[in-house]
Amino acid sequence: MPDRNPSRDPELLAIAEAAELLRAPVATLRHWRHLGTGPRSLRLGRRVLYRRDDLDAWIDYRRAEAAADRR
Repeated sequence: MPDRNPSRDPELLAIAEAAELLRAPVATLRHWRHLGTGPRSLRLGRRVLYRRDDLDAWIDYRRAEAAADRR
């Protein structure tokens, strides 16, 4: 098995942790996931997880989209 570099491993967050970070209810994240409009997620077994990098990128995208709408 190759050596893993922990500094390159993405921080994985459970859906409740992602919801807390986004300050949104877990049900909202589930709804966004169903619609395909929320941040990228992945499944590991039965768990839905979010990479911290994907959450940050989604926040940045939404911020830029909102700024463009204001113009």
